[in-house]
Amino acid sequence: MNDVLDITKALADGSRLRILMALRAGELCVCQLIELLGLAPSTVSKHMTILRQAHLVEARKDGRWMYYRLADRQAPKAVRQALAWLQPNLANTREISQDSKKLQRILRVDRETLCKKQNRS
Repeated sequence: MNDVLDITKALADGSRLRILMALRAGELCVCQLIELLGLAPSTVSKHMTILRQAHLVEARKDGRWMYYRLADRQAPKAVRQALAWLQPNLANTREISQDSKKLQRILRVDRETLCKKQNRS
């Protein structure tokens, strides 16, 4: 039951839903997620911790950057079902459509440039 509670807690926030939908595009650096959401790095970090605890996302560190991706096929069944349910129910919403367009622009920016810009803010 705790797994389901962790998943429902993770899904009970609009920013976390936006993160999950953005990760459909593939693995993203935390600086890209910060840029997309327009939130403080500490806030995004807290969201990512909650998503990781629910096993909805996986993370890896590469040098200075932390990368996140959606959980894969080996994730618990409840996680796979939650992710499968989210995508068709949110994909065509105005906010997710706007995020998709913004993410396309963000992905064209060099990660190092993006991270430096955020560190100056």
